[in-house]
Amino acid sequence: MRNLKRGNGLALLLIAFGVLLLLGKLGVFGWLMSLLIPVLVIGLGVLAWNNGSRVLGGIVGAVGALMLLGKLSFLFVWAAAIALIVFGVSMIRRRHHTGW
Repeated sequence: MRNLKRGNGLALLLIAFGVLLLLGKLGVFGWLMSLLIPVLVIGLGVLAWNNGSRVLGGIVGAVGALMLLGKLSFLFVWAAAIALIVFGVSMIRRRHHTGW
């Protein structure tokens, strides 16, 4: 197999992401595809950071992270609900064991 030239790896990665985006728009992957854009934005931020543009990389990465947090916000609600249930059950168990 022929070695990839230096720029070809990034080109193939961009082509693959483009195909994935198109498949997502066609409804092939659904919700999972909606996570791809924020992850790509974070990746671009990391790439800019590693190439010496730390301010731009930090800003782009932070925007991507905020986008991803928006997409995954339902997980925080689930985690909070489970934490409240566990805390409530532990309070009942403590009172039951102390004789209240």
